[in-house]
Amino acid sequence: MTTRIRDWSELDPTAQRRRREAARAHAAALEPLLNAFVEIVPPGPPDATGPLRGLPYTAKDMFRTPGREPGCGFTADLAPRVDGFSDLLDRLTAAGADLVAFTGMTELAYEPSGYNQTLGRVRNPWNLDFVSGGSSSGSAAAVASGAVVAALGSDTGGSLRIPAHACGVTGWKPTWGLVSTDGAMALAPTLDTTGLMARSADDILQMAPFLASHSTAAEAPRRAVVPDDVAAESDPAIRRCLADAVAAIEAAGVVVERRPALLPLLETIDRHALVVMQGESARHHRSLLDGDGLAPALKKRLAKGLEIADEVLAESVTARERLLRQFETEVLSGHGVLVLPVMPITTPRADRCDPASDRFSARALYALSRWTRFVNMLGVPAVAMPAGFDGISMPVGVQIVGRAGADLALLDLVRNVQASTSWHARVPDAVAHLIRD
Repeated sequence: MTTRIRDWSELDPTAQRRRREAARAHAAALEPLLNAFVEIVPPGPPDATGPLRGLPYTAKDMFRTPGREPGCGFTADLAPRVDGFSDLLDRLTAAGADLVAFTGMTELAYEPSGYNQTLGRVRNPWNLDFVSGGSSSGSAAAVASGAVVAALGSDTGGSLRIPAHACGVTGWKPTWGLVSTDGAMALAPTLDTTGLMARSADDILQMAPFLASHSTAAEAPRRAVVPDDVAAESDPAIRRCLADAVAAIEAAGVVVERRPALLPLLETIDRHALVVMQGESARHHRSLLDGDGLAPALKKRLAKGLEIADEVLAESVTARERLLRQFETEVLSGHGVLVLPVMPITTPRADRCDPASDRFSARALYALSRWTRFVNMLGVPAVAMPAGFDGISMPVGVQIVGRAGADLALLDLVRNVQASTSWHARVPDAVAHLIRD
C-alpha cells in the first residue's frame, strides 16, 4: 500500500480544531491495537499562531513538567524520580505545536526491542507480532501510524534509531548536548540525547530549531563512506536496502567511497560505549536494585554495571575525545559521512526478544543495538531513514552519521534523498484500515 499521510499544515482555527480532535480520536482508536499511548492529553487553545501552528506531536513518557510526573515505563508507584523540569514541551507549545499524548517506552529506557514487563510492549504498526524497537517504542508507533507528525524521544544507545528502523520512520539522534536533557529521565548521562522521530526529515527540520540550544551549521556532505565489512555481516535484506539507500544518496550528489574494514574501529568504540552505559546506568539508578519493582531481566542488566570498577568507567568516559579524533580522521575527513545499517538483522518477532519465551534469543536482542551504540559514545549526530522493506514487508532503515554539529546538514541530505524516494511514505499494513485519508 503506497497511500501517503495527508499534510498537517492547515492554518485557520477551524481546521486546527478539527486536526486536534482527529489526532486524539485516531490515537484512541489505535491504542487497543498498539498499546502505544500512556496518556492522551486534552487539546489546548484551538487558535495556535506560532510557526508550528497546530502540528500534532507526542512525547515519550520520561519528561517531567510542573503539572506531570513521568512514568518512565513503569506504573506511577514504581517510577523513578526525575529531577528538574523539561522546557522542551513549553518551547514547542509556544511555537504552536499540539501535544497529543505521552507515549509508551521500555522500563527505564534500557531495552532495545520494546519489551516491557510492567506495562506490556508497544506493538509494531506494520505487523503486531513483531517488535517496535526500544526504548522510544510508542513515539515511533505514533508517528508511523499517522496519529502525529512527530514525536519526542531519547537515544542513549540507539533508542530513537532502532524503533525508527522497526516502524519505518525517520529518527534524528542529535549531537550530544545540542538538545537539553534537563527534566528528562537520565540513564547514562555521558551518552543520553533527546531527539525526534517523524515520517520525514522535512518534518524534523521544521521542529529542530525549537529544540536545539544553539544553531548548527555545516557544509553539505560530499563523501559517503560505506563499510563493506559491516554490510557483509548483515542479513541479505539489510544489504539490499543499504545498497538501494547508497544509490539514492549518490544520486543526490554525494560521492560514495567503499571501505573494506571499518568494523574493528567501530567495535573498539562500542566496547567503551557498553562500559559507560552499564556503569553509569547502574550508578544512577542503584536505589532501584534494592526493591522488588524491577523485572528480573532489567534488574540483572542494571546490576551488571556495578561490576565495573570506578577507574574502568572513568577511563572509558575520558576516551571519548581520543576516539572521536580517530573517527573523524579515519572516516569523516573531507566533509564525509558514514552510511551503515541501523541493525544487522531484520526486525524480529516479539517472542525472540521476550525473556519468558522459549524462542528468546539473547543474540538477537544484542544485535538490535550493535551498530548504534558507538554513535552515542562519540557524541556525534546520526539520522536514521527508511530504506526499503525486507522479504515480509517489514521496514528497514539505514543511518547516516556525521561530525558533531552537522545535524542540519545530515537532515538536509536525508530530505533530498526522500524527495526522490518513497520508502518513508507508505502506510503500515496493520493499521491501514484505521486511516481514512
